[in-house]
Amino acid sequence: MTFTKSLLRQAPGQQLAFFPSVDPAVLAETLTAFANGEGGLVVLGLDADGRLGDIFVAEEAQEALQAALRLCRPPVRTEWEQEQVAGGIIVLLRVDRSSNVHSLWDGRVLVRKGSENRPLEGADFDLLMANRPTSDFEVQVVAGASRDDLDEDVIDDYVERRQQRNPRSSVMPKDKLLQQIGALTDDKVPTVSGLLLFGKEPQLFLPQSRAIFVKFADVQPRGPGGAFGYGRREELIGPLPQIIDRAWRVIWEEMGKQAVVRGLQRQEETEYPQSAVREALVNAVSHRDYRLTGSSIEIRMYTDRLEITSPGGLPAHITLDNIVEEHYSRNSRIVNGLYQWGYIEELGLGIDRMIEDMVSAGHKPPKFEAKGHRFTVVLYNSRDTTRTVATWEQNMNERQIKAMEFLQRQGTITNRDYRDLCPHVGPESLRLDLADLVEKGIILKIGDKRGTRYILK
Repeated sequence: MTFTKSLLRQAPGQQLAFFPSVDPAVLAETLTAFANGEGGLVVLGLDADGRLGDIFVAEEAQEALQAALRLCRPPVRTEWEQEQVAGGIIVLLRVDRSSNVHSLWDGRVLVRKGSENRPLEGADFDLLMANRPTSDFEVQVVAGASRDDLDEDVIDDYVERRQQRNPRSSVMPKDKLLQQIGALTDDKVPTVSGLLLFGKEPQLFLPQSRAIFVKFADVQPRGPGGAFGYGRREELIGPLPQIIDRAWRVIWEEMGKQAVVRGLQRQEETEYPQSAVREALVNAVSHRDYRLTGSSIEIRMYTDRLEITSPGGLPAHITLDNIVEEHYSRNSRIVNGLYQWGYIEELGLGIDRMIEDMVSAGHKPPKFEAKGHRFTVVLYNSRDTTRTVATWEQNMNERQIKAMEFLQRQGTITNRDYRDLCPHVGPESLRLDLADLVEKGIILKIGDKRGTRYILK
């Protein structure tokens, strides 16, 4: 860092603060505010008008900084150096944006607003937490937890299923494997991800990891008889795999079912496609932000829809516009654990398959909502059973009819499949055929670029 005259002409602001003298408590406020925001530069020994204050030597600067850092939870990482200016010495103190959320000794969490440090509360604090990566949080040790708090039966089940998925992988001792995947430290202390995946009672240490199921007797939150309330409420606890299984069991019990005959076989048809419900459950459990306390996964069943809400909002660069094409794991170790377990069939395809399964069953596509620090998947149980190939054929060319017959047999079609069906037709004509079917609302486009495929809508 090099001090320039241009700095003297700048006023205190979002990423710049001047301290002609140092009060450790006030300096700590600015350090945490910068770290919780986009970082910043602190100038020690100079005021905003360019007048020199206290003259610092290296030892004095280090002592003042350490006194301030002792008031930060956790301490803020800083870089500093001295700079010679006319009449004396100043210290330039650089603070980068932190991956952690920093608080003060008294519990306050500050962010920089203009030239001021302001406390955060409520939803603003949750939003700040949601925008921080969680990879470090997954491997943090859980205070008070020990190796005895992990369930041996759950671990054995994981090891067995992991081996089935990776039959050529070498077999290693359980504790060594748990250390390798970040579930245990070298001292055999459970981490957050270890306790969530394998704990006997994770909610004793991380109460926010529970899930709540509520069933209503209306399209609004009403119970039997029309009064405000609910018909059934279940609290789902245990390690994450058991929460998924128990949540699915409750939803299965409450879902409407009917017997249908296809060909000579009698089949049970559920109110919602089983695969779509399980996918939404797994996504909620694997991608929620477990740093947010006081919030649980919520499963709400109404008469016309099923809502599954997870705390934390959309992570990183994911938006409602790119949620199908882009993929990002907020909790990479938890996601990998559930994948090895078999709860996630193929990484990165959950949203695609949920849409495909709902539409293929005659339902509307799922609705995704991102409000504040919460993300919700809404599955609707209304179904359109009037679709027939005969009505489609009235407005199709022969190539499109071939595509529809292929879709009926295979369930999905790609651009490559269509070229194989019509090898003597140019790629632009085929592209326009599919685009026409999408525009008419007959088929639905899933994915992007080379991963594009089409399903019946």
